[in-house]
Amino acid sequence: MLIPHDTRIALDTVVDLVNTAPESEPPREETADGLDGVAALYAFAERHHISGVGALGEKDLAAVRDVRARFAEVFAAPDPRTAADLVNRLVAAAGTTPQLTDHDGYDWHVHYFAPDASIADHLAADCGMALAFIIVAGEQERLRRCEAPDCGHAFVDLSRNRSRRYCSSRTCGNRLHVAAYRARRKEASA
Repeated sequence: MLIPHDTRIALDTVVDLVNTAPESEPPREETADGLDGVAALYAFAERHHISGVGALGEKDLAAVRDVRARFAEVFAAPDPRTAADLVNRLVAAAGTTPQLTDHDGYDWHVHYFAPDASIADHLAADCGMALAFIIVAGEQERLRRCEAPDCGHAFVDLSRNRSRRYCSSRTCGNRLHVAAYRARRKEASA
């Protein structure tokens, strides 16, 4: 599946955004909101090189948390029609204004948000269109949650054969494989 650079960046951003929610993991006492304040929102914007952010406040934080919850619904959608409806509502509410741009050393690509858009509208438009790209390609099943029982993070399965089961093969996948190996060894020695 060939994904343009800007779409890949937006997919990485939406996955990271969804995974900041405390409900992206099984309920645990120590699970905290990754966007627990305006400073965390600034850090998120900086980490993902979100342009034109300006001054942020509590209103922006609440709006981004709302967009985050709606993106989580897209990852949980049971079928492409439901996912498409959710994405359509997100993108429409953001007031998309597609425009070609080449900035920061990147070749021509499309921004879907208006130049003066809030950070929530910026995320809803660009990330919503990236999810739309996946749905239009008939690949909605690539929007997944980690199968590790103690994780649940969102990810986009970009493997060739759509076989990825864990958000990270180095952490969740490896941990479960080691646990299964140890269980087999224990059973064999018993």
